[in-house]
Amino acid sequence: MKDTFEEHKHFLLEAIKEARKGMKAGDGGPFGAVVVKNGKIVARGHNCVTSSNDPTAHAEVMAIRAACAKLKSFELKDCVIYSSCEPCPMCLGAIYWARPKALYYAADRVRAAASNFDDAVIYKEVPLPPGKRTLKTVCVKVPGRNVPFDEWDAKEDKTEY
Repeated sequence: MKDTFEEHKHFLLEAIKEARKGMKAGDGGPFGAVVVKNGKIVARGHNCVTSSNDPTAHAEVMAIRAACAKLKSFELKDCVIYSSCEPCPMCLGAIYWARPKALYYAADRVRAAASNFDDAVIYKEVPLPPGKRTLKTVCVKVPGRNVPFDEWDAKEDKTEY
């Protein structure tokens, strides 16, 4: 398949199918994602927050974890992520860290908010300085706080990412 509307539609419908599958199974909210490489789905994921008691078990994160395990890589450079809905801030961060070549999504955050999946507070809080956030966020300058970074900087056999 080429980079066409029909290709994107096909994979977005697969992400939607995954969302419905997880929701109907009682795994979590109505979200699904697929990771595609060379025109083929290499991994799928749906929301498993409530069934796993894991607030990070969002569809995109589940799909990224599965794809990375299958491809034996912590990066998805040659992949495209398709999501049934615009990713939340956490998932968007995970997607950026995975470094796919593109992200496509179907429903937007406004529609998600209408079903009580509203991330507006997070979008609003992220750019604020820590002391201005509604969640108490404090940097405590304990001795040795920079040692892990100093050791990382000096490490000669590190895997950059």
